[in-house]
Amino acid sequence: MPAKSPVIIDLKFIPREVEDGLKGAFPGREVINLADPAHKGRDLSGIDYAVVWKSDPALFSRAPDLKVVFSGGAGVDHVLTLPGLPDVPLVRFVDRSLTTRMSEWVVMNCLMHLRQHRAYEARAKAHVWEDLSQPEAADVTVGVMGLGVLGQDSIRKLGVMGFRTIGWSRSKKTIDGVETFAGGELDAFLGRTDFLVSLLPLTAETQSILNADLIAKLSRNGPFGAPVLINGGRGGSQVSADIIAALQSSALGGASLDVFEEEPLDSGSPFWDMDNVYVTPHVAASSDVKALFVHAEQQMDRFENGLPLEHLVDRKAGY
Repeated sequence: MPAKSPVIIDLKFIPREVEDGLKGAFPGREVINLADPAHKGRDLSGIDYAVVWKSDPALFSRAPDLKVVFSGGAGVDHVLTLPGLPDVPLVRFVDRSLTTRMSEWVVMNCLMHLRQHRAYEARAKAHVWEDLSQPEAADVTVGVMGLGVLGQDSIRKLGVMGFRTIGWSRSKKTIDGVETFAGGELDAFLGRTDFLVSLLPLTAETQSILNADLIAKLSRNGPFGAPVLINGGRGGSQVSADIIAALQSSALGGASLDVFEEEPLDSGSPFWDMDNVYVTPHVAASSDVKALFVHAEQQMDRFENGLPLEHLVDRKAGY
């Protein structure tokens, strides 16, 4: 039996988590973790596989013989824009833990806005005992943009909490018990949406889609009067200047943002200090590193045994 190809690891994750995740991973393969100074300048030719997340732009020129590239997360725009990306299969990460983490973040943020958590935090800090009129989840329609694995799981869990849910995607999706919209039905979807959750991939069509025009089309008929924007998808989908202006004018009642056009978020950004905004540092669905490596190893075994790879990216669609 021929020796298994080594695998290149180039992940801009927490280094300790990558090191811990690699313990016992990829049995029978040499692992080349590019975060290890020992591999600086190493010849990477003749290697079949690379697992990447925001990898070094020079990676593909250093590793010209790759046969498969694995994204370290569900998103792949960070790979598609790298110079020299070879014309080989690109596999995105799909895993129960990643899906569950995103759903947790979505549900948490919908509940914090529903239960006016920030307003109660301010009152508690000021030692003020005051109750606010409290709608229930059933009074709020959450519209989810992006109905892939993450979007559909979020809708299911929001439904368990009692929220009314609807969904929109580029192409029509059917979800039992949920009204869905597609393509040109976006305006109708927005007009019904009190809390907008974006889990969109970044494509030419979704670039800057979360802008002033879209915000103006959201429902003003919900219990809080102004809609809420929750973006756990891609930073390139939003126009921060438009979101800031909408928050300042009360065209938006609040926002939860995990992603931004430029990361890390600039320390001078108004988002940090806005009392109706929750900011998290692109952690809504942080990859479980051990699960990522198991996923990649399983796909490598399939590839080497002549079976089709799973979760392949359609490069034209961008996801």
